[in-house]
Formats: sequence, structure tokens, C-alpha cells
Amino acid sequence: MLSRSSGILLHPTSLPGRFGIGSLGKEARKFVDWLSLSGQKIWQILPLGPTDLSHSPYQCYSAFAGNSDLIDLDEIVELGLLKIEDLTLTKAFPLDSIDYHGVRKFREPLLHKAFLRFREVGGFGWDNYRQFWSENSWWLESYSLFYACRKNIKGKDWSFWDESLVLRNEEALNLYYRTYREDVEFQRFLQFLFFKQWFDLKKYANDLEIRIFGDIPLYVSYDSSDVWTNQDLFLLDKKKKPLMVGGVPPDYFSETGQLWGNPLFDWEKLKLRNYDWWIARLHFNLHMYDLVRIDHFRGLESYWAIPYGEKTAVKGEWLKAHGDAVLKILQSQIGHLPIIAEDLGTITKEVHHLRKKYRLPGMKVLQFSFASGADNEHLPHNYELDFVAYTGTHDNDTTVNWLKTVKGEERDHLRRYFGTTGVDQWKMIRAVLGSVAQMAIIPLQDVLGLEASARTNTPGTVVGNWQWKLAAQDALKEQTEKLKEMTSLYGR
Repeated sequence: MLSRSSGILLHPTSLPGRFGIGSLGKEARKFVDWLSLSGQKIWQILPLGPTDLSHSPYQCYSAFAGNSDLIDLDEIVELGLLKIEDLTLTKAFPLDSIDYHGVRKFREPLLHKAFLRFREVGGFGWDNYRQFWSENSWWLESYSLFYACRKNIKGKDWSFWDESLVLRNEEALNLYYRTYREDVEFQRFLQFLFFKQWFDLKKYANDLEIRIFGDIPLYVSYDSSDVWTNQDLFLLDKKKKPLMVGGVPPDYFSETGQLWGNPLFDWEKLKLRNYDWWIARLHFNLHMYDLVRIDHFRGLESYWAIPYGEKTAVKGEWLKAHGDAVLKILQSQIGHLPIIAEDLGTITKEVHHLRKKYRLPGMKVLQFSFASGADNEHLPHNYELDFVAYTGTHDNDTTVNWLKTVKGEERDHLRRYFGTTGVDQWKMIRAVLGSVAQMAIIPLQDVLGLEASARTNTPGTVVGNWQWKLAAQDALKEQTEKLKEMTSLYGR
């Protein structure tokens, strides 16, 4: 069971950053300091993997690698691998949004320059690098080669590579490693830096009694090292294309459902291997974070399988997954599971049973509360202890804009529930903090009262997402005492 606590949802990319994007450096520590000052105990983030061109943290090239966009450049200077004058900006980046193309155009040459210096001074022989390699080679070896091949075999996913490479013949793997060795070693260097900075940041947070709440997407991207390396664990045809893909049927977010396009697991093949890939993935994430949310938890009980090639998620079928077996093994290995189940949407009694069997808290979202009557499960008076309560998530509109746009019976229910026409985001925050739910999480945008332009993601769309960035942390100071007082008032 969780201790009674509260925290803030903010992905590190959305931190202020003079090089166009948030990082794991000074601004991240400054944010941790603010969390501590404002009485918070949790920092919830989104997945930290290397994102594809959509920049979605839920579509990554690896389930294990870190996003090199988050590597702090100033800390590379401190390591002696760059000079301070290397970081001179020739043009300013936007303050409140992320220009991913511009960010990478600026950062890539600098990261490569640092890599050359690292190799020149014998960095691959450093004790801390050798330890990193020994602990991570089981995934890093294949990921770094995948990265190098993907960079050099342009415009095509791995299924279009040379057949011997697609099939991972040992001779082909050795040949491409020698051919692209510099890019392979460059990626290993980036992963070394990322994880060094990440665990330094995590220790800093933990020392201030701030727990990091991470996120595991249920599925992995088709164009990923994971699928290329473990083709037998996914439902693929003879041409190595998905037989079926993941998503959800029509729901609150979309009349045509959500078509994610991720390949589906072959649970029978996983069973033959005692679910080793999934168990390794869970252990890896529980090492990275203090708490972990499993996104689309219901897919561990049964999943919506959509025929490959469908344009929407309307056509599909529910198939059984083996999540019970996976969680049973993990529980036998570590005891209590510090996992939160993302159980939003249409959830069956079987999914509820699976969550409760392993004593996993679920989620409640206040923005979902007012579309029906007093029995709506997202209304605070219906919460139970084993839940994490939110005003909204990264997939919701900011609460300020939601309050402006909610209409009709839903608006009337909202007004009657709070007993006033003047509902603001702080009344919503108060309702979540004051609820019986053991944990309450507030998106930073709601604490700051930001408008629609600060929305993180709109499900079912591909343009304009994941770009919001906090211009400066000075704005947080005004909310410190208010948030601290409210948190203390409700015993969090």
C-alpha cells in the first residue's frame, strides 16, 4: 500500500533549458528542490526512452535505452569532454516550446565532439564505463548496433534491411558492427552519459525524500531494437510485418478508438521462456525508478488486437494476455510490487481482479468525473485508498482550459458538485488532495494555471504534441507556499 502523499507530473523535456529542451542537469535539481520546498514527495515522469520522429515517449526505439536529448551539456563540460566555449549559442531557442529539429541540429555535433574526446582519453577503459557495460551489455549491444544501422540504412525500418541482418545472422552482425563501429561506439557513449546523469539525479531526489515515479508503455514500437532482437516474441508474419497491432476500441478520447500500431506480444512464446523478457524489463525499470506505472495495464489481462493495415481501431478482437503469470513471477522474486496500474477506460471485472490480486493501486482522473451521475467512479466521494488521484494526466487538456470548454450537463454537474459557479483549478486540486486516495498527482500545468497551449498530448493526433516547455522556474515560487499549505492540510 502507498503512503499518503502527493506529487507533480512533469516530463524532464518540459523543464526549462537554455539549449532548447529540458535535461537531467541543474534545472532538474532545481525542480527537485522546489518539490521538496512545496511539500511534495513524488515526481512523476513519462517514459525516458529514445523517441521516434513523433517525439512521443510512448514510441521509442528501445524499451531500455535512454533519450540522449536529455543529456545535460554543462555536465559534459564538467567531465572535461567539452569546453565552455563549445556551448555558445548562435541563435536563441523558443522559451516555451521545443523545436526538436533545431535542438538536435545543435546538440549532435557537440555530443559527437565529446565522444571523440572520450575515446581519445581512453574513456572506454574507465572503471565506471566498464561497470556500465558489464551491467547493460545484454540490451546495449543490440541497441547500439540497431541505432547505427538505422542511422546509415536511411528511410527504412529494420524489416527492409539486408536479409542476413534482418535474421540477425552472426556473420552479418559482425560485418555491420565493423562497418558502423564509430556510430555503435557513439551510441554506447551516449547511453553511458545518460544513465550516469540519470542515477545522479535520482540520488539527489531520493536524498531529499522525493521518489521518482516512472512509466512503462505496455507495448514497444515495431521499429525498435526490442522487436528486431526478439522477433520470436512478437506476432509477425513471414515478411516480419505485424500480423495484428495494438490499440483500444472507441472510448472517451476517440469515436474511432486509438490505433497505436504497435506489434503484439506472442504470449505463448513468452511462456516457453518463462516470460524472461518481460521480467527483465520490469526489473530494469524498478531499478531506474522508485515507483512504476504500467501504461494500458488492462493489456496485461486482455488486449485489443487490430488486423494490420486497418485505418482505425474500430475493427478488432479481445485476446487473452499472460499478465497474471508475469506478475506472479515478479512478486515471488521481490515481494511487494511498487507498481501502479493505469486502469482508465473500459475496464472489466477480470482486470480489476488482476490489479487487486497483486495489490496494485489504480488511477482516478477528476476531469472524467462529471459526464454521468453520483456513481461515477472518478468522483472523489467514490475513491478508495488504493488509487492515485489526478486532476488530469498527460493525455488530458490542462484543467484551466478544460474548465473553460466543458459544456452542458457536464458543466452543470461540475457546478453543483462544487456548490459554486466559480470553479477554478485550485478547487479541482483541493478535491484531489483532500480525497481518500493514498496518492495524489497534479500536472505542473494545473499548479501554474496554464492554458491549452501548455497541453502535453492530445490522443489520436500527431501534430503539436510533446512540445510544451516551461520557460523558467521563477513562476513556481508564487505557488510554493499555497501548494505546501494545501498538501499539509490534507496530510500528504
